[in-house]
Amino acid sequence: MAETPTLRERARRAARAEIADTAMRLFAENGFEATTIDQITSAVGISRRSFFHYFGSKEDLVLGDTEALGEAVRAALEARPDDESAWTAIRAAFLAIRPADKTPEQQLTLARIHHEAPSIRARHLEKHLRWQELLAPDIQRRLGLPPTTTPDPRALAFVAAALACLDAAVDAWYRSGGAEDPERLFDEAVATLRR
Repeated sequence: MAETPTLRERARRAARAEIADTAMRLFAENGFEATTIDQITSAVGISRRSFFHYFGSKEDLVLGDTEALGEAVRAALEARPDDESAWTAIRAAFLAIRPADKTPEQQLTLARIHHEAPSIRARHLEKHLRWQELLAPDIQRRLGLPPTTTPDPRALAFVAAALACLDAAVDAWYRSGGAEDPERLFDEAVATLRR
């Protein structure tokens, strides 16, 4: 049974959510690059120091805690049945991190920022490199490759391809205005690679 969060933790989560919601509204109105941390802090009514207590950068408002997300994907991947194929397992692991706490409009705003903001795209690529290292060991095992002290390049390539399929699906979903099914788009991208 999960522990009940303390009052302090609930207050911290509420403050983070308020800052993030306000920032998303400002990003939607003004664009990511044009919105400053000072505008966000002024709209929320906090100091810059308080902002940095909750978020390391403006990009973190969009990307979230990429380390924690990567760990969640890794845990979800490792929890999949041993006899499951690498593609089936990684697809299920990616589904574990869907942003259930965001409205469709917020998800489209996030996708637009990912699509348009160069600083977000750069951080997104850094995240991919970290996730490749993190997910490759389990994929290596699922592919039947021998264990090694460093990830096998084939496992790294597999994870990179899966992440590229995920990005292509999210991008196509964004360009459709949220009308397309991102899971179907991911499956179609993967099917193309597996031909």
